[in-house]
Amino acid sequence: MSSSTNTPTHHTSTIGSIGTPSRRNTELALLVFAVVIPVFAYANVGLAINDEVPAGLLSYGLGLGLLAGVGHLVVRKFAPYADPLLLPLATLLNGLGLVIIWRLDQSKLLQSIDQAGTAAPRQLLYTALGIALFVVVLIFLKDHRVLQRYTYISMVGALFLLLLPLVPGLGANIYGAKIWISVAGFSIQPGEFAKIVLAIFFAGYLMVKRDALALASRRFMGLYLPRGRDLGPILVVWFISILILVFETDLGTSLLFFGMFVIMLYVATERTSWIVFGLLMSAAGAVGVASFEPHVQQRVQAWLDPMREYKLSQAGAPGVHSEQAMQALWAFGSGGTLGTGLGQGHSELIRFAANSDFILATFGEELGLAGIMAILLIYGLIVERGIRTALAARDPFGKLLAVGLSGAFGLQVFVVAGGVMGLIPLTGMTMPFLAYGGSSVIANWALIGILIRISDTARRPAPAPAPNPDAEMTQVVRP
Repeated sequence: MSSSTNTPTHHTSTIGSIGTPSRRNTELALLVFAVVIPVFAYANVGLAINDEVPAGLLSYGLGLGLLAGVGHLVVRKFAPYADPLLLPLATLLNGLGLVIIWRLDQSKLLQSIDQAGTAAPRQLLYTALGIALFVVVLIFLKDHRVLQRYTYISMVGALFLLLLPLVPGLGANIYGAKIWISVAGFSIQPGEFAKIVLAIFFAGYLMVKRDALALASRRFMGLYLPRGRDLGPILVVWFISILILVFETDLGTSLLFFGMFVIMLYVATERTSWIVFGLLMSAAGAVGVASFEPHVQQRVQAWLDPMREYKLSQAGAPGVHSEQAMQALWAFGSGGTLGTGLGQGHSELIRFAANSDFILATFGEELGLAGIMAILLIYGLIVERGIRTALAARDPFGKLLAVGLSGAFGLQVFVVAGGVMGLIPLTGMTMPFLAYGGSSVIANWALIGILIRISDTARRPAPAPAPNPDAEMTQVVRP
């Protein structure tokens, strides 16, 4: 025989009451360190070069602190649950880059051959513009999922940005690469912005097509081969990257775009075969273009035998011969484990590329292996926080976009650092946040802004459930 008892149940607890802490105070504390460390580095450089504290120390510290403070206040107001590490890490890299650019500005050798002496103030202006774009992204992009509506518009926009340097009268050929446009006396690299726009397109496209791309037709040597008709997207992106390499002679951008697509494709489909196909196609394309493109051949030759290129350059041999690759290796070698000390190296011998392509060599010489490992660790942390954001994101578009942006950032660091250290041929790209260049700094601050927006959405506590008026009348029947 069973009996029933009326026991009222009360559903008064809310999910929102046990939500994720905002961690904004943690971010503020880390930002203080991210500003103080470059300020000490700035003072160190001044003491090493001129035996006195530099006159601009206070203005530099206040300027960097003000920019970081504005960024923090905007995050606190418009993205209160965002990842607390992304903004301090980017600020630290940007601040250290400003210090080393100013250090190279003091070089008499660079002042005689280039615009050294004015690069640091310009870079501070570019940093301010980058923070401004960061603020605009956080204020006006209230939900990253809005970007999904512009999937195919993003594809058109990215192609437009990539083709701009080929427009006669607008494009500029700088050191053999046609990746720049010249506007009102300023050089702009559209490819830096194209990587963000392309990531939006790839995320939107793969979210819709991932099931079809994950289907396999047959198994070969342990790999699931994709169906022939599903190879279309990767072939199109591969072909576009080869065209960039051919017409703009830009190895770095083509590697970046194709690599970003393959990473996102792998994450969307979980098929290792896409990685293998991507690597094989990338290698085939690079080897094919290098067989007839002189600029790419010269880069490969400087990678294979940097000492020979250095000697030919010093001897004034006919043709284009680069001595920078060998100079960078000497800079790393003379730095040793702990470095020569800030302001006490000789990386200005790398000449025109010392504050842009080869700025990592200055860090290697003056901070040593320990300093380089610390710099790479900071980059690794930014990528790790981006991947963690992707894992926490609740929507597939946000996951793919966070992976794409983090992958593009990590690939750019690998391509630049690998080129400067002699692991792969030089590409001519700029080290994010460290190197001199307005397009790179501004675009990467926008990238950080989008990642912060996605992380805020992912970490935001779920809304409290609406109270159920029938909850009080619930009956529990017990046998």
